[in-house]
Amino acid sequence: MNLIPWKSKQRSENGGEPGSLLALRHEMDRLFDAFVREPFGMLDVPWWPQGKWMPAVDVAESENEVTVRAELPGMDPKDLDVQLVGNQLVLAGEKKDRSEQHGENFFHSETRFGCFRRSFTLPEGIDSEQVQADYANGVLTLRMKKIKPTPTKKIEVQVK
Repeated sequence: MNLIPWKSKQRSENGGEPGSLLALRHEMDRLFDAFVREPFGMLDVPWWPQGKWMPAVDVAESENEVTVRAELPGMDPKDLDVQLVGNQLVLAGEKKDRSEQHGENFFHSETRFGCFRRSFTLPEGIDSEQVQADYANGVLTLRMKKIKPTPTKKIEVQVK
């Protein structure tokens, strides 16, 4: 979408000044595009994973289980580390670049490689002994059974 009036655009293509508003607009467009491609990637904040690959994850809860699905295309399941600590689920791993180029050049690549680590707080009552992990077609699926809650028992207080 181009919001610059035609006359200004024509003038800029024929030698707009570097300190002009047009130069500022081009710089703002460049920064906005970079932000959309890699949010917060230009900021130096320790909590944001700069340049790291993060898999998309879906978490669903039913009456009997919690299901977590993580998209991990191209990953070797041996490079995955899945841990359940209390009610925290930790997914970690490394996606390695195994491509070979034999004299081929490319101009643009959006393939991501590197380490990732994601953690999720799960609801109380997950049975750590009944966790099933499957990996098929680049999707890791974890099914975690819930422990049946013990019914509430009313205790009568005796007056002495």
